[in-house]
Amino acid sequence: MYSPTWGFAIDLPEGFEYTDGDSVSRFSFDGPQDTRLDIAVYKDTYTSLENMVNDVNFRLKNQGDTSFFDYHGKAAALMEIQFDNYSGWGLCTELESKSGGAPPLMVALAYGTAGQKNTDIYLLSALDSIIPSNSERRYPGPITEFGYPRGELTQVSIANTDLKAQIRENDAEAAQALVDREYKLLTNYTMHDNWKEAWIRFYRAIYRDSWDRLADAAFQLERTWWNVSLGDSQTGTGGGREFAQKALSWVQGFTYTRNLAGSDFENLVSAFIDGKGDCDSRAMLWAIILAQANIPAAIMVSQEHSHAMGLADVEGQGARFEASGTKWLVAETTAKVDIGLIAQEQSAIESWIAVVFE
Repeated sequence: MYSPTWGFAIDLPEGFEYTDGDSVSRFSFDGPQDTRLDIAVYKDTYTSLENMVNDVNFRLKNQGDTSFFDYHGKAAALMEIQFDNYSGWGLCTELESKSGGAPPLMVALAYGTAGQKNTDIYLLSALDSIIPSNSERRYPGPITEFGYPRGELTQVSIANTDLKAQIRENDAEAAQALVDREYKLLTNYTMHDNWKEAWIRFYRAIYRDSWDRLADAAFQLERTWWNVSLGDSQTGTGGGREFAQKALSWVQGFTYTRNLAGSDFENLVSAFIDGKGDCDSRAMLWAIILAQANIPAAIMVSQEHSHAMGLADVEGQGARFEASGTKWLVAETTAKVDIGLIAQEQSAIESWIAVVFE
């Protein structure tokens, strides 16, 4: 959901449905297991975020604690919600001021019946999916940022290259925590009709969380591998395919690893440092590298084949998969084959789901 009035967006877990509000400054959603999310936006009502938080706590007679923090340059607060027979979490944050002056303020309350088990994962994932402004569209969510502050810049080696890149000192741990939480949430949809949509959202959450963490690494690879004009990179022609092939060969050289006892997904920060991962972590890492080089990229996944592959909008011969109006060139990330080649037994289009991020 995107609000053109205030410029924020939210990507709620599957099963949340809009049930009440004015669709401008008030929004209410009912979610799985009797959870609820209420969002309100205030402009020129409160003198500060702290003032709004204190008022919300007073009106709710909230018994939970509140912690203030900085979220990507915006004042924010995480509230533990305990009122009446409800418990959960609240997120308060500044939005982007479009007309100057004090920024609008958002309060988002995610809660359910007190004492009900296994609801926190829905509530925290919902709040973490809030994107206060366009500058956080490709930035870790506020709940992840609160739990795992990114820390100082540190230099690391990029796997299987002589290159160095800068990441934040807590990026790998934070990225893995996001993966583990979202995978645990995903398992709740295994037997539901909306399992495909939940699966796609799982990858969307990782894509958003990983983009900024990988920005310098992707730049170092682009600067080293790109050998055509910037104009070609923007149109996905010419050298776009050559760059995609170089990035593909790089991830194909990773060590194949799986963690069947956990999320079975190597976070993308660790993947590019250690040069290891399963098919979907490689495909996503490859897609982000291409997208940061202005080459449209996506992934496709298959439950039937227990496999994932990359997709790129570049020219040339090869197997293609159509999704969102684009005929994407397929990239196999685990076998050492050229871009556009796919095993015959995996070529049936109906056995694949496209995950398009942009």
